[in-house]
Amino acid sequence: MTEQRRTTHGPRIVVGIGPEEFGSALAFAADEAVRAGCGLHLVHAVDITPIPSDHVLIPAADIEAWGAERLAEAVKAADDIVGDAVPVTHELVRGTPVGALVELGRTARMVVLEHRRLTRLSRVVNRTVAGGVAAHLRVPVVAVPSGWRSDGAERVVVAGVDVPDRSEEVLRAALAEAHARGAQLRLVHSWSMPRPYEGALSADDVRRSSDSARAEVNAALDQVGDLSAAIDADVQVEQGRASECLVKYSADAELLVIGRHDPLVPIGSHIGPVARAVLREATCPVLLASPRPHRAVYHP
Repeated sequence: MTEQRRTTHGPRIVVGIGPEEFGSALAFAADEAVRAGCGLHLVHAVDITPIPSDHVLIPAADIEAWGAERLAEAVKAADDIVGDAVPVTHELVRGTPVGALVELGRTARMVVLEHRRLTRLSRVVNRTVAGGVAAHLRVPVVAVPSGWRSDGAERVVVAGVDVPDRSEEVLRAALAEAHARGAQLRLVHSWSMPRPYEGALSADDVRRSSDSARAEVNAALDQVGDLSAAIDADVQVEQGRASECLVKYSADAELLVIGRHDPLVPIGSHIGPVARAVLREATCPVLLASPRPHRAVYHP
């Protein structure tokens, strides 16, 4: 393990540097670090697993050398973005990306990763690194789509509100992000009937259900605290599937905040089907909020 470090204050933002694109995640994380005044820590994991005898054997030293070059490229890009505003540190580790980022992410302010848009077939057999990391951490995890740029995005933070009276942490995270960015907060709640009954409701029934849901979202927002009074939230209630609604609203947002399942056990936990679908399809960065309050512990 090799690491370059300078003095930092408070938890750092950890960025996973993968073998492919990393520019969008790095730009997002650098902006967040400058805004928060915290360190930016770049991590590349070298996964050296046993290779079948009928495959070409690549020496471990060559793999590590390539990883070090990739990491150096990312460090230079990060330095160009942040200048002297915040310290940039880096680390090359052996292990899987998920394992390395989970370990380093336990004491981080936030973990940021880049993910590619997969083909329909690839989605069946692949799960994102972001999903794997988020399934085992309580800190915020942000997945940034490859090619995303903040230029042109509306100053809007969208939050997906599933069950209003159980969405306190999502609301708190979204309010904090909107406040820090000077952005409008848009809360999106969707509801739907089982497919056999989707056409059974009258227009009046739909309106009453939507009005009731909107009242529940507003009540949950009022319970969050004083920060909510400083932001005029836009509450949107729609009839439809949650993932489809959130993906639609991500098109005009600079950040989408959603909840995830509680990582109760180290093996077999997952982020939930809606979160997985949103990660695959969202067109803006997605922040997977912790299901419980989290206070990062910093170890200098």
